[in-house]
Amino acid sequence: MSSITSSPNSLFLKNPNLKTNTNNFTQSPYLKLAFPTKARPVSITCSSSAAQIQTQPSTQIHAQQPDRVYNFAAGPATLPEKVLLRAQSELYNWRGCGMSVMEMSHRGKEFKSIIEKAESDLRILLNVPEEYSVLFLQGGATTQFAAVPLNLCSPDDSVDYLVTGSWGDKALKEAQKYCKTNVIWSGKAEKYTKIPAFDGLEQNPDAKYLHICANETIHGVEFKDYPIPKNKTGILVADMSSNFCSKTVDVSKFGVIYAGAQKNVGPSGVTIVIIRKDLIGNAQKTTPIMLDYKIHDENRSLYNTPPCYCIYMCGLVFEYLLELGGLEEVEKMNETKAKLLYNAIDGSNGFYRCPVEKSVRSLMNVPFTLEKSELEGEFVKEAAKENMVQLKGHRSVGGMRASIYNAMPLAGVEKLVAFMKDFQAKHA
Repeated sequence: MSSITSSPNSLFLKNPNLKTNTNNFTQSPYLKLAFPTKARPVSITCSSSAAQIQTQPSTQIHAQQPDRVYNFAAGPATLPEKVLLRAQSELYNWRGCGMSVMEMSHRGKEFKSIIEKAESDLRILLNVPEEYSVLFLQGGATTQFAAVPLNLCSPDDSVDYLVTGSWGDKALKEAQKYCKTNVIWSGKAEKYTKIPAFDGLEQNPDAKYLHICANETIHGVEFKDYPIPKNKTGILVADMSSNFCSKTVDVSKFGVIYAGAQKNVGPSGVTIVIIRKDLIGNAQKTTPIMLDYKIHDENRSLYNTPPCYCIYMCGLVFEYLLELGGLEEVEKMNETKAKLLYNAIDGSNGFYRCPVEKSVRSLMNVPFTLEKSELEGEFVKEAAKENMVQLKGHRSVGGMRASIYNAMPLAGVEKLVAFMKDFQAKHA
């Protein structure tokens, strides 16, 4: 019978008949949890209620188990297999406390330790300065399209928006309800395939903030550097939903960073906001209480019941990313995967095409089309037969899109590239 063990080296459901190296997080075999047909007593021991997994740093993300597909979805997206297995092992009884994380009071000491650890690890990952608050909120990044202007300016204030894709455009349209917006550049006429040179942007010198979407999930356009607001007291605001924690970022360059978790750091249901503390407390009078950063900051993200399990999952991902060596190592892995895929597209003699300007191609979301567009449906179907799913492009742009977030193994990209070459050979 399988049992849950908890030692300084392991908190996983293990098969006692299999020999494992509990010191290596990346190579241990595990069984799936199964519900017994009859209720049976479960004995769980825990060396400490705050037990931690001790692991050896890994320099690569290994191929997935054969019963799992390679999921190229844009979000919700694939999560690290090791994180899922750990969550599985802790689901029924979190570290010997007698209940699941899903059952915990958000006011209890158990969940308090979870959210505090998650924040601490995120601060380490991104080197978040002390003068910034980290908030775990709800409503997705879309809710922040309204929360940002409501908290940072008055109805008569001017703000600048640099629009490089659909999400930047949605943020702009929402902000128009709460302040005076100014579009300093839009890539819509060129189908969102580039980012302009910053020195030519005509910013409003009185703009309270300059807003960008750091990585456009749909169009595959990513900022490699960031513009500086012309207003010396203005701030840079970034929606980083689809490249959050995928590379190193100088947080001090931004007044606000916000991101939905469901791309790189967790399941859908939690939104992370990193905001400079001096920007908190100036919300418009009509701001709904759930959109007021001051309320959430004063209550340490616990004003009301937060998405507890989602925050727990994010915490496991943060810990995992630290074990990989931090964001510098994660960025290298992402660069390797993206280079492999883009080289396959560019080296196909036009059979595959990526419309995005090379200098701003996303490391996370790779859109591409086929020279023979009538083959795109077949491409998606044949890829699915090979256990590669969610490759169909966004409904607004068509074609294909491979989202290769942190948790996508290099083996997944290698398999996709091999499939692309085989598909081309059959249909060229």
